[in-house]
Amino acid sequence: MKYIWTVIFLAVLVWSGINPKDQFTWFLEVSPAIFGGILMAFTYNSFRLTPILYGFILLHCIVLMIGGHYTYAEVPFFDGLFGSERNNYDKVGHFFQGFVPALLTRELLIRKNVVNGNAWRIFIVISICLGFSAFYELLEWWVALASGEDAEAFLGTQGYVWDTQSDMWLCLLGAIIALVTLSWVHDKQIEKVANG
Repeated sequence: MKYIWTVIFLAVLVWSGINPKDQFTWFLEVSPAIFGGILMAFTYNSFRLTPILYGFILLHCIVLMIGGHYTYAEVPFFDGLFGSERNNYDKVGHFFQGFVPALLTRELLIRKNVVNGNAWRIFIVISICLGFSAFYELLEWWVALASGEDAEAFLGTQGYVWDTQSDMWLCLLGAIIALVTLSWVHDKQIEKVANG
């Protein structure tokens, strides 16, 4: 599995880096995927994650790499989707920004015995996802201030006044959907990985 994961990751990364729409935006968008890939490579033997989590992390990385290649405002097939006047591919990214970190946070909290009780775990997972989302929105703002007009492709607001709020809402929605739909499968895989 790890070899297939690595081949897909590297193939999409190479494709993404070939003549991207904007080199600076590409770097900003794919950096989290590259950092995550390196971190998982170093921790694979010492703290192996569940297969479902590896699969969704790869999918999230692919979302980031596609956004980096085209810029989030210009990904094909997302212009005018559902009658919108903007390209909504960035909303896919923000949904995944909640969905995948919810599973990752949940797995870490369970396997490291950080939180006892399902209700508290759900609350903490959602809070961490929203905190990360808010931090990412601040990061986008800081990059925009530091780089001026070059950051427009990275921000991807496309003139939508509620972009930041809808981004965080989609992160929240992604986290809730991940917890509601996948917790039972995730629990079985966590038990299998923990027992070895």
